[in-house]
Amino acid sequence: MLLAPEAPYPLAGGGSLRTASLVEYLGRHYALDLIVFRQPGAAEPASLLPAGLVRQMTVIPLPASRRGPAARAVRNAARLARGVPPLVDRFAGFGRQVGRAVAGRSYEIGVIEHSWCAPYLEQIAGACRRTLLDLHNVESVLHARCAQVEGGAVGLAHRIFGEASARFEAEWLPRFSEVLAPSASDAHSVEHLARGARVRVYPNAIPWTPVPPKTEEQVIVFSGNLEYHPNLSAVRFFAREIWPGLRDRWPQLVWRLVGKAPESVEKLVAGDPRIQLSGPVEDAVAELARAQVAVVPLLAGSGTRFKILEAWAAALPVVSTSIGAEGLPARDGEHLLLADTAAAFADAVSRLLTCKDLRVSVGNSGRLLLEKEFTWVSAWASLDF
Repeated sequence: MLLAPEAPYPLAGGGSLRTASLVEYLGRHYALDLIVFRQPGAAEPASLLPAGLVRQMTVIPLPASRRGPAARAVRNAARLARGVPPLVDRFAGFGRQVGRAVAGRSYEIGVIEHSWCAPYLEQIAGACRRTLLDLHNVESVLHARCAQVEGGAVGLAHRIFGEASARFEAEWLPRFSEVLAPSASDAHSVEHLARGARVRVYPNAIPWTPVPPKTEEQVIVFSGNLEYHPNLSAVRFFAREIWPGLRDRWPQLVWRLVGKAPESVEKLVAGDPRIQLSGPVEDAVAELARAQVAVVPLLAGSGTRFKILEAWAAALPVVSTSIGAEGLPARDGEHLLLADTAAAFADAVSRLLTCKDLRVSVGNSGRLLLEKEFTWVSAWASLDF
């Protein structure tokens, strides 16, 4: 059985892609039961599942919560006072529903997606011979890095949530038979934070797809969930520190932002007709293939970045900060270009825009690395269940 706080389908975004990779693997090897939380207004998850993959699905509806900035501030203030990380709080309190879903069942393996849902181990452990927690990020590391990037009250909140997440991870992660981490660096963080946790690297990966036709518009592209804090801070950094110089140097260049919640960054890019907010797209790889360069100016994060894997799938060259490419076995100058200052980042983008041969070489090298290590089939080779 597998429990996930988000539906694995449609395959849109890193969370669903990682969860779906395990759903596909388990569904091919076992009779798989799925427990999924559903956000208010979201599509019925069962209607989106591939036929025959899951034996039984239980959907747990989440209560509605107000999404405005003021409402979020009030909720997070209460969480800070209680020392409870936001997503742990959001997904707590459904033990009775989870218990009913597994009552009378017996499973070889029980998988829980995301550390936020780790406490549901108490409901599933008695029904499972082996339990696994699949980490998409190390939340304490993610909050700590966001605290370093942000100042004021936001930075303080991330620091407090990071400390709370570290205590939570130390308590829950060692209780599982095994913890899956997306990279060796994340596995090392888990071993340091949660003494006694048994950790295996299970890399982020995407389904194999052919290289889409390339149109190479004079566009650089950033992709991702634009309300996710590391993406939001990356857009702010690029807009303030990197884009103005590139905009002046390349008079026809367009910066396109692709992904969920474009309204989150509207104020950061308002008034510039050469910045396009495309919103979510049905096929991220095909959309990325329209550009000349993918930019990943992340200043914070954890896990590994699906935005880089999708760019590689499109054979699109990538310029990234070191933290953006963390956890990936990519060599600077071969699989991507690395740059950690605004000036170096702008220069790296300009190098690629200037030289088509370099764009092709770096893009093709990234594609070959993806095919070798970061498709679902190659990632499944790291599993033994």
